Amino acid sequence: MNKIKAVPIALAPFLLLTLSGCASIGDKNASMSLIYTVTTVLAFLLLAGYFFAIKKKETWFYVLFTSVFVVNTGYLMLASSSTLNMALWANRIAYLGSVFLPLSMIKIIQSISGLKRSKWVSIALVAISATVFFIAASPGILDIYYKSVDLVNVGGVSVLVKEYGPWHSIYLFYLLGYFSLMVATAIHAVAKKKIEATSHAIIIIVAVFVNILVWLFEQLVRIDFEILSISYIITELFLLSVYLMIQHQERLITALKAQLASPSESESSDTGRSAEDFADHCRYIEEQLPTLTPTERAVYDCYLAGKSTREILTELSIKENTLKFHNKNLYGKLGVRSRKQLVEYARVIRASQESAD
Repeated sequence: MNKIKAVPIALAPFLLLTLSGCASIGDKNASMSLIYTVTTVLAFLLLAGYFFAIKKKETWFYVLFTSVFVVNTGYLMLASSSTLNMALWANRIAYLGSVFLPLSMIKIIQSISGLKRSKWVSIALVAISATVFFIAASPGILDIYYKSVDLVNVGGVSVLVKEYGPWHSIYLFYLLGYFSLMVATAIHAVAKKKIEATSHAIIIIVAVFVNILVWLFEQLVRIDFEILSISYIITELFLLSVYLMIQHQERLITALKAQLASPSESESSDTGRSAEDFADHCRYIEEQLPTLTPTERAVYDCYLAGKSTREILTELSIKENTLKFHNKNLYGKLGVRSRKQLVEYARVIRASQESAD
């Protein structure tokens, strides 16, 4: 499976920001309405695509994709609201998705990283998220989040004019807390080698920092367009790409486990080995490869290339007894008993490296 390209996706915010920022007021706001419509439709298609196209599903991915769709739906409804009451309900819908989105992100990162997930911690995080949502949804009922709020229409697009209340900073600390937790989780997973491929760790960390940078940009630059509506979609694609690559590697290991389960020659004692044992032995061999001598590595590469004994003797200019001597050392270092067994492990290692790259 080829690695999903993230660079073209990362350009989307800048392209859409250009579309919304380089025009007259009427055209600009018409463009923003169009962008909100496009992001809402795209978020729905991604949710539907995950439901129908992905076989092995993760519950928190449903929460993530649904949250992004709810966020963008709220932004779209707000942009087309005709009354303050409609706008406040649209704002609540947007916050519903925004509050539960970082919760789903941290749970997905933990799942991808293979870290233990305590049930009581999950319950506590859900309770905190629900509390923050009710605070953010209080405008129109209480004045703790917004002291005052009004609806204005600029170029056909509705915008809320807000004066922040004393509890507004709670949502900011909530986001900063989750961003910090995501970064710490990713770094911990890399340090503990819970994430097998470096590319997986890079994609996860980039996904987190994209949202951090976009959020900081929105805090520092006064614009009427919610750039997070786009960065959330990019985050979905980043995390889904890692999830699909890990699924691909698991399928590869399972298929080769089934291949090894059929009795043959000296490998009959391997029948019934678990996928975990097979994967552990692959990692062991990969760690031992740097310890091979140049000649042993050359023999290993020849076996992996499918060359015959005669071809190996000719290419390396060695005698058959010398090859047997190198085989003995090679098999001992890698913990295998035959050429066939060695090749089976080596092919899995190569396929895993290629998918990670």
